[in-house]
Amino acid sequence: MKKLLAAVLTGVMVFSLAACGSQAPAGGAQDASGGGAASGDTIRIGVFEPSTGDSASGGKKEILGMQYANSETPTVEVGGKTYNVELVMADNGSSADKAPSAASELVGKDVALVLGSYGSGVSMAGGPKFEEAGLAAIGVTCTNPNVTAGNDYYFRICFLDNFQADVLANFAMDKFSAKKAYCLGENGNEYDQGLVAFFTQVFEAAGGEVISDSFPTNNSDFTSYLNKAKSEGADVIFTPVSIAYAKQIMEQAASLDIGIPFLGSDTLDDNMVLEATKDTNIQLYVSTFYQEGGSETFDKGIKDYINGNSAALTANGGNDTISAVTAMGYDAYYVALEAIKAAGSPDKGAIKQAISGVTWDGVSGSIAFDEAGDAVRDTAYIKTADTANGTWAFEKVQTGSGS
Repeated sequence: MKKLLAAVLTGVMVFSLAACGSQAPAGGAQDASGGGAASGDTIRIGVFEPSTGDSASGGKKEILGMQYANSETPTVEVGGKTYNVELVMADNGSSADKAPSAASELVGKDVALVLGSYGSGVSMAGGPKFEEAGLAAIGVTCTNPNVTAGNDYYFRICFLDNFQADVLANFAMDKFSAKKAYCLGENGNEYDQGLVAFFTQVFEAAGGEVISDSFPTNNSDFTSYLNKAKSEGADVIFTPVSIAYAKQIMEQAASLDIGIPFLGSDTLDDNMVLEATKDTNIQLYVSTFYQEGGSETFDKGIKDYINGNSAALTANGGNDTISAVTAMGYDAYYVALEAIKAAGSPDKGAIKQAISGVTWDGVSGSIAFDEAGDAVRDTAYIKTADTANGTWAFEKVQTGSGS
């Protein structure tokens, strides 16, 4: 089924996320080497995330959720024996070029399974290494359909880009009665371009008009693009770009007084982007996996953890605003524990076989897997930047149908 899905997807789109040496932003994770997936009384879970590069901000926040969960539940019972659970880090550097070596690093450390990554491009680049080693990986927020297509060893707990773009296109029409959309992404970035393609398909099918542009890698001046959106009379601007680019776009749009609502994908759900909108007239709406307030218990626990750990506070951007990817990292850790328990063994092959049957009621919603290894998800959170207070505000829960 996955091989067939891969062939179909290859015919219609190619995309990935550019929307995560070992480094841990907070306690509860260490480096390790040698040994088996279970060494003595310890089971090791690999963490395949960016702690450097353009996606480091998102990757660190995703790791933070795993580390908090690990501090909360540091053991797992398997076959009547209690094992300590250790998180083993490998930094994929936010780069598809570096991802294979990071994946190989985890394979060499004989982890029982892998969590990550923030970023579809690095997930797709590292995926073959996991498959070759017979090691299962559970993606956390890697939304590109091709992460799991064609790879029987990659699963994920997040929604997919085609669904996310559908949600945002419908939201644009529902909220703003949008008839014309301006789409802006990085040239050659498969994640950006894939989301733009999906958004365009949905928006045009509903009778709308789409104008699209691509900027070169390492671009820092978005003036001409923003002015074009305004001169063309766009009702909304859809820009599913990296955190670093989004920050610059928001800052420049504010200085130019563009005055057009922005729509962003899950990558824009980041404190750095939020900070760029503070005390401006920017209207920013993003699709995401979780909004603070969704679980009172989780919110209190993670805030206490962040505020009680200086490294965690730094990893979270210096405040205790809860990122959706942190909630997703938290849920991914518990899905991993459920898979280990269901396998009844720390053996990586048994764990891989068990994952497809795992269900978990997480803080981000109920999680189950379809036959392609993707999460069964039918809703997304939409939240908006409260520019006066520098916080995210809940807007609505929306499905792809616009309800």
